[in-house]
Amino acid sequence: MADQIRKSIEIKAPVERVWQALTDHKEFGEWFRVKLDGPFIAGEVSTGHMTYPGYEHIEWKARIKEIDPPRLFSMTWHPYAIDPNVDYSHETPTLVEFRLEPTADGTRLTVTESGFDRVPRHRMPEAMRMNEGGWEQQVKNIKAHVER
Repeated sequence: MADQIRKSIEIKAPVERVWQALTDHKEFGEWFRVKLDGPFIAGEVSTGHMTYPGYEHIEWKARIKEIDPPRLFSMTWHPYAIDPNVDYSHETPTLVEFRLEPTADGTRLTVTESGFDRVPRHRMPEAMRMNEGGWEQQVKNIKAHVER
């Protein structure tokens, strides 16, 4: 679909282990490259700062939507909101869902970010392109983190 990004990867680890890497804010920060201020709590805003080289100036801000162990973790955020001089708060955020399913060899993680059709027209193509590449890398990052 034109308004969403979907990435799926098989991880050779039990669902519970992948769930921990997704929902423990310190572990999430390790593979996602963000320093979070505190744990994820459904209904609350998660804050912190990116630690990825070149993006350290970016504040992390995501509203945690659902924590349904060990199958669904979701949040909303403003995609590719990297300009510190722009107030993105008036924009409709996208929804990011992490879904876990057991497989014969471990866990299938599917990450879906949807709602790009509501991102302002002047920002949407670049936000979608950058997050497409970003999620491609992040699913590899969590796989490497969990399997090491």
